[in-house]
Amino acid sequence: MKRVAIIQSCYVPWIGFFDMIGRCDEYIIFDQVQFVKRHWHNRNKIKTPKGAEWMTIPVISKSRSEQPIEEVEISEPWAERHWRSLAMNYQKAPFFAAEKDKVRGWFDAVDSMKLLTEINTFLLKALIAHLGLNVRVVSDHSYQADGRSSERLLSLCLAAGATHYLSGPSAKSYLDETIFAQAGVAVEWMAYGPYEAYPQLHGEFDIAVSVLDQIFNRGPGLLESPSIRSGRAI
Repeated sequence: MKRVAIIQSCYVPWIGFFDMIGRCDEYIIFDQVQFVKRHWHNRNKIKTPKGAEWMTIPVISKSRSEQPIEEVEISEPWAERHWRSLAMNYQKAPFFAAEKDKVRGWFDAVDSMKLLTEINTFLLKALIAHLGLNVRVVSDHSYQADGRSSERLLSLCLAAGATHYLSGPSAKSYLDETIFAQAGVAVEWMAYGPYEAYPQLHGEFDIAVSVLDQIFNRGPGLLESPSIRSGRAI
């Protein structure tokens, strides 16, 4: 059995992202698809005294409406600004002192990178390792894939030797499960949560923020909790 997830790279995503790929043997970064403005590709939310606010990586998008994620370039320096925002808003969090040097090191490492996909891939791999997840991470360039939409996803699954494809629930509106069944690949649907509330700074609890919120408030062992992830079960 081999379960894979195929998802576009996201900037320091929420806990559900890691819950999903943590159930898989392989995560394929799907960055040959089109970049979407005001999406999770280059931004995510953190808690602040004013509520949840966006941290956005500035990218060049004007006159490049159909560019794939893998070609999106950074338009100006941003990493130091994002780190300062994290430090200002999480300095009183229980695990900030223990985690700050490692997280700061990640932002220092991506500061000179010019492509969004490089930044996201580095941060995702760093977070995966820090959270203790045992999942192989590869680029969609690692495999030859043909077709569009469902056909391309199936092609990647077959190239990766997958027996099971784990998909987010939003894909139910377009994924053609029939062709997967015909090819012998079982489609499974991710059910996110419910995730337990935890002590959080700055007002009412909000699960839909970057996983960095949980790392600073709970530490890196958050995915060990049975309420977050229970083995490989879906």
